Formats: sequence, structure tokens, C-alpha cells
Amino acid sequence: MDINETQQYQFGVNRDDYIRSVITTVYQALEEKGYHPVSQMVGYILSGDPTYITSHNNARALIRKIERDELLEALVKDYVAK
Repeated sequence: MDINETQQYQFGVNRDDYIRSVITTVYQALEEKGYHPVSQMVGYILSGDPTYITSHNNARALIRKIERDELLEALVKDYVAK
């Protein structure tokens, strides 16, 4: 590799796969606690208020590791790709 070329670093886990995993975990945690997962997740994405997400199964901490715009982008990409 030429020293003038920019080298790219890739994290060990694909970011899209990680986000999908977090969304799935959060969805399941909300469902287990008897909430309507879609409504709760929309509330969180729109407001940024983490109390829309249950702390059950560490869901609240997990979802806060992802920026809300990343969540929205992943959801739209997944919806359009189907």
C-alpha cells in the first residue's frame, strides 16, 4: 500500500447488523413487558426520551448506544429494501 493512500478501518461487527440486533432485542423486551413496541420506539425516536424504552433486558441502555438518526436510517433502509 502506498503511504499516500488512506487506509480504511472496519469494525469487527457490521454496523447494520449491530443496529438490527439492537432493534430486535429492544422490540422483544418491549413486547415481553406488554408494551406496543412500534409505538414506544417511534416515541423514543421522535422525542429522544429514553423512558419510552423499558430497561427490561438492558433494552434502554442498548438503544442509547445508537444515535436516533442511525436508527431511523436503518429502519427506512430495511423497509425500502423489502
